[in-house]
Amino acid sequence: MNELIISGNIVDPIKKKIYPGTIEVVNDVIINIYEDNFKYINYILPGFVDSHIHVESSMLIPSEFARLAVTHGTVATVSDPHEIANVLGLKGIRFMIENGKKVPFKFYFGAPSCVPATDFETAGAKITADDIEKLFTEDGLHYLSEMMNYPGLLFKDSIVLEKIIVAKKHNRPIDGHAPGLTGEQAKAYIEAGISTDHECYTIEEAYEKLKYGMKILIREGSAAKNYETLKQLIKEYPDKVMFCSDDKHPDNLVESHINEIVKRSLKYGYDLFDVLDCASVNAVKHYNLDVGLLQMGDFADFIIVDNLDKLSILKTYINGTLVSEFGKTLINSVKEETINNFKIKKKNIIDFEIKFTGEKIRVMEANEGQLITNEINLQPKISKGTILPDIENDILKLTVVNRYTDSTPAIAFIKNFGLKKGAIASSVGHDSHNIIAVGTNDKDLCDAVNAVIEHKGGVSVADNGKIDILPLPVAGIMSNDDAYIVAEKYSEIDKLAKELGSKLNAPFMTLSFMALLVIPALKLSDKGLFNGNKFEFVDLGIK
Repeated sequence: MNELIISGNIVDPIKKKIYPGTIEVVNDVIINIYEDNFKYINYILPGFVDSHIHVESSMLIPSEFARLAVTHGTVATVSDPHEIANVLGLKGIRFMIENGKKVPFKFYFGAPSCVPATDFETAGAKITADDIEKLFTEDGLHYLSEMMNYPGLLFKDSIVLEKIIVAKKHNRPIDGHAPGLTGEQAKAYIEAGISTDHECYTIEEAYEKLKYGMKILIREGSAAKNYETLKQLIKEYPDKVMFCSDDKHPDNLVESHINEIVKRSLKYGYDLFDVLDCASVNAVKHYNLDVGLLQMGDFADFIIVDNLDKLSILKTYINGTLVSEFGKTLINSVKEETINNFKIKKKNIIDFEIKFTGEKIRVMEANEGQLITNEINLQPKISKGTILPDIENDILKLTVVNRYTDSTPAIAFIKNFGLKKGAIASSVGHDSHNIIAVGTNDKDLCDAVNAVIEHKGGVSVADNGKIDILPLPVAGIMSNDDAYIVAEKYSEIDKLAKELGSKLNAPFMTLSFMALLVIPALKLSDKGLFNGNKFEFVDLGIK
């Protein structure tokens, strides 16, 4: 029997009340809460919940992710494992579930709805409606994760509808993913049962989706940052908003998590209880999570902070177990197996050459802090009939290399990466996780890609024969090393990428989304250049 008695200023998110008191815990559960007249310095708050995250994007296996997250007061995540599902299918999802169970943290995984995300790319696996049925009945998963194929849903694709029917049969919430979708299409999408969206990038879009009954997740991740655009929703719709990170790189996770969004919200003057609704309460209720909210009979999931301004996390408890104290994790690392799906040989420099005889090409324009891209039409730099990167005008070569079977690399061009020399590559390429790379010349581009192939996954930097890599041997997207070591190595390789000239806040994270076909406007898959607005391939050259 584990027993715990904790006293402090209790911040009750349900009764919307702060009072001095004591909490008694027996066997994971709060059995008594009583008010007293003592003057306490510290505050007891409910632990934070990330309402939508791909743990794989931290490049850490779940057990290592948990070790970092608890230091920031996070006690649970609503986690979509579709990254590893695209690589390894059910085997990958079950790897995440089982590894997560080995540490005192609350992972609530969803059943991926779109694996592969589209039919316009090569993935390593497929998740069917029957698989989703198994994940609900055999594995007890909590929700159907983001329905990215909104065109399929709107046009009543039978495969999409089967998955929706399975989720409704089991009374599971269905997450959305529909950037820019408004009007009658948004209404139809929501009426089909889609309950949330984390992809709103304008306040007008969020208002419209709220009007139709959808809940909005305010995202602040490593690459996509929508908080400043959507923050007023905290005051206007506190019962319909949740906080999430979606994708968080390891170096950023060492620094902060949902606690940073909470602190910023309080600094803006938003009501404490509205903020706690967004950071904890709404996710617990919407997804029916077994996460405590400082009520009698709840699981003892809470944090101790020094004050309500700085909000320094002093201690984090999960089920009454102290898992973090004064910024130090108390969760031990666990040894874990390596599973993967990497089947290609190294490439040659000539594989990245591209011939062209036209006038203009379509160029992808990356945007800092956004997943959306623009299409711009420019005259390329050409030598002997071959398109070259135009470093002076920041038009660099982009490639996606199929990692599941040997094939010719897909080539395109991209603006705003800012590299002045060298190349960077990664096998974290949403959502199919083929190798994606950007470079200033074919030699460095080939070296960066081959480093990833040699290690069967990783993020790499190549510059004039010098090659650095952070290996990611688990599915080619995660490391099973100590979280702090991974974060340090990632910081080093991120610095190297920026020393090549990139001014992006998170060049590798931004790169990983340049293959995400379900986000407009222009993206690149291993099969070619893709228009995400029309959902069709387009030619590089413009006639």
